[in-house]
Amino acid sequence: MSSTSKKAAIEIRDVGRIYGAGAGQVTALDRINLLIRENEFFTLLGPSGCGKTTLLRLIAGFDFPTSGEILLHGEDIAPLPPFKRPVNTVFQSYALFPHMTVAENIGFGLKMLGKPLAEIKARVDEMLALVHMEKMRDRSVAQISGGQQQRVALARALAPKPKVLLLDEPLSALDYKLRKEMQIELKRVQAETGITFIFVTHDQEEALTMSDRIAVMSNGEVRQVGSAHEIYERPADRFVADFIGESNFLAADVIDLGESTATVRLGGGAVIEASLPEGLRASGQVTIVVRPEHASLAEPGTGSFDGTLAEAIYFGTDTHFQVLLDSGDSFVVREQNMRNGTVPHEKGARVGVRLGQQAAQILRG
Repeated sequence: MSSTSKKAAIEIRDVGRIYGAGAGQVTALDRINLLIRENEFFTLLGPSGCGKTTLLRLIAGFDFPTSGEILLHGEDIAPLPPFKRPVNTVFQSYALFPHMTVAENIGFGLKMLGKPLAEIKARVDEMLALVHMEKMRDRSVAQISGGQQQRVALARALAPKPKVLLLDEPLSALDYKLRKEMQIELKRVQAETGITFIFVTHDQEEALTMSDRIAVMSNGEVRQVGSAHEIYERPADRFVADFIGESNFLAADVIDLGESTATVRLGGGAVIEASLPEGLRASGQVTIVVRPEHASLAEPGTGSFDGTLAEAIYFGTDTHFQVLLDSGDSFVVREQNMRNGTVPHEKGARVGVRLGQQAAQILRG
C-alpha cells in the first residue's frame, strides 16, 4: 500500500491551545490541522517554543486542547485521560526505574495492565529481541549505557502494543555517533512493528534522515508538511528554507511568468530562471532561494553572475566558498571534495557562480 493511500491514524482538526488569560495569554497552538497516516514515521520539527511538544502532549493526553478535535482512527480522544488512550510515549529522560532490571522495566507496563506472567515473559522476550538487548535482560538499567537505556525505554513503550508511539526528542542526550546509530535503529524498529511513530525534534538532520513526512512548525503554526525531499528541495516559505539546511536568499524582480517557472532579474542585473511553488502567480519583487550545493564556481563571465571569493572553508567532505557578488549580496557555494583535489581559487580571486538546473526557487510571501 502506498503512503498516500494509507488510512489516517491521527487527525488533528483545528486544534488550539491557549495558556493564561488577558494580557498574559499565550497561544501555544493556533488552529493546527494535520493528518498522520497509519504505519508512518511522522516528525514534528521546529525550534524551541514552536509548539511541537505541546502538540505531542495533547495527543498523549498529558494536556487538553482549548479548541478542536484529536481523532485516533476516527474517534475523538481529546477528552480521554492518558491511561485510556492506546498511545505510549518515550520521553527525553527515558524515565526508567533504576532499581529494576532491563527485563523488569520492559514488562512493568504489562504488569500494571494485569497481564498473565507467561504473556509478560513472552512479550518481554520479543521486545528484547527487537531492540537487540537479549544478553542484557538481567542487568540493572543503572549499569548500562545511554544508548542501551534508550533501547529499553523504546521496548517498554512498545510492549503494550500501542497504536501510536510518541517520541519526545529521545536522542538529544546521546553523543553524535550514537545518535546517528539510534536514528537507524528507530527507523528499523518502526518498519518492523508497523506502528505509527510521531517524533519530536529540533534537529533538522535527524528529521530528514528518519521521516516519511515532516511537519515544520513555527510560533504555534504548521508552515509546511511534506517528505524530506519536498521540504528540503521545495520549501514553502523563507522560514522553512532558512530552518532546513543552508540557503542563499536573493532579492529579484519578476520580468516574465511561465507555467511553472518565472524569469527574474537579480539586483546586480543578472537574469535567471526560477521555479514557482504550485499555485503561485508571482509578480513584482520576490525572494529566491538557492541551496549552496546547487551552485558551483566557474570562470568569471561564464556563470549566472560574478563576484569575488571572500573565503574558502574546508569541511573535509566538502568546501564552502563564500562569494561577495557584484550586487553586494553574499552567496555560499558548496562543492564536494574529490580525492587529491585542491581548492581551485584563491581568496580575492574573481569568480563566476553557475547555477544548476532548477536551482533557484521563488518563495511565497
